[in-house]
Amino acid sequence: MAADPAAPGLGVLGNARVRLSLLLASAVLGVLAYPGVNWHLLIWISLVPVFSCALVRSPRQALSDGWLYGFAFFTLLLRWLDYTFQTYSAIPWPLTWLPILGLAGYCGLYAGLVASAVSWLCRRRGPGFGLGAAPFLWVAGEWLRGHDLSGFPWGLLGYSQAFVLPVIQIAEWTGAYGVSFLIGSVNAAIASVVVLGLSRARGGLAAAAALLLLTLAVGWQALAGSANGTLRVAVVQPSIDQARKWDAGVLAQTLDVYRALTVEAGQASPALVIWPETAAPISLRHDPATLERLRAMSREVRAPLVLGALDAAPGTPRRYFNSAFFLRKEGIAAKYDKIHLVPFGEYVPLSPLLGFVRGWAEFISELESGTVHAVFPFQKTPFGVVICYEGIFPELFRQFVAKGAQFMVNMTNDAWFGKTSGPWQHLAVLPFRAVENRVAIARAANTGVSAMIEPTGRIRQVLGLFQRGVLVGHLVGRTRTTFYTRYGDLFAYACLGLALGALGWAALRRVV
Repeated sequence: MAADPAAPGLGVLGNARVRLSLLLASAVLGVLAYPGVNWHLLIWISLVPVFSCALVRSPRQALSDGWLYGFAFFTLLLRWLDYTFQTYSAIPWPLTWLPILGLAGYCGLYAGLVASAVSWLCRRRGPGFGLGAAPFLWVAGEWLRGHDLSGFPWGLLGYSQAFVLPVIQIAEWTGAYGVSFLIGSVNAAIASVVVLGLSRARGGLAAAAALLLLTLAVGWQALAGSANGTLRVAVVQPSIDQARKWDAGVLAQTLDVYRALTVEAGQASPALVIWPETAAPISLRHDPATLERLRAMSREVRAPLVLGALDAAPGTPRRYFNSAFFLRKEGIAAKYDKIHLVPFGEYVPLSPLLGFVRGWAEFISELESGTVHAVFPFQKTPFGVVICYEGIFPELFRQFVAKGAQFMVNMTNDAWFGKTSGPWQHLAVLPFRAVENRVAIARAANTGVSAMIEPTGRIRQVLGLFQRGVLVGHLVGRTRTTFYTRYGDLFAYACLGLALGALGWAALRRVV
């Protein structure tokens, strides 16, 4: 392969110590942009070292550079998992870091492959072509990471902007991947200026600036038309310690806490009261006494309950589901069984080979997946429920809205993560789900963070970590069907197709 005569020299990036320092700094800057610290502006420069290295280094070298960045980034971003393993597993510290490092190493591969592809395109078709393709390649990598091996779309670039409302409004058309594309474009443009100089990078810089200004204009316009909600709902956050939650001996005390909070919520005359995931730590349909007690609560507050509980299907051996129940005073009116389970949390992949890991941690279950995107009938505003981890999967979420949900409920139990950045990172995906589908979301979390989220993505009310209390808010029903609800990740598919097309075209053309 011939070298590009116009390719830039290595410069300071030829110094291994400098290059390593810059790549690690890139990872640190990226993590600081996410909830927990939330210095969201840093993400707009965090990838500059990665793309700069791809400009001047070989594809093989860029693969290692990108992987190093990704490995460091995800190790820091997911550091809250160490609390989970230390508290709820039999793995001794510091071995608790082994699964975290393994997951970070896997996720880092996608960043490495993107950097390698950018480097290869720079050598085949020139620096401008390679950097121009970089945001398409980055989105393709994020989409693949969100689908491969059951998917792990955590830490998308776009999620760093969850609380920057003008930026995220484009998700109505592009999904969260559109914000990742915008961030990738700005980083690539700055990298081109750093390595190539302003005169050679002027075109790319102007294109990125225009894209950013257009995004902000669209965002400000969308925010100008927000509406007030009319449906009053209440969210209960009991803040029950995870160690006691599954203790059958304290079930009555647990229900006493829920009853007191539900009665408090009832004073505001809500149309609906929402409890968190597995609020009733029993198989609800097979516990008549508890079911009757819950019906009595519904009668007392004159409102239906939405609550999480286990459900057992008939048969031997018995199969269990993580379910959401819609409970009226007459009894169970509807039920949804969680579809996308957490690997190594709610089931063990390749169980015959890896089943031994169940003995390592108390949080590993063996649940069954649901199959139906159930929409619960309720007055003139039917609604859907996603349970915990399902909120990070935009395609799954939109299925409920496409089937007629007028608002959405997210119930979760983030007590596993303690007082770390994990619950806040988890919350940060929901403003995108709201904007993508222009749907309001009520979130009930056992120990937080519970919230009311508007269709604009604005988080109107919050109950923080380990606060016990009630949120009462007004949700607006969905008034229209968005492009994203109709067509899903069409933008991501387009990026994937264009990225593959660029690679194919460069492979067939002669080297510049």
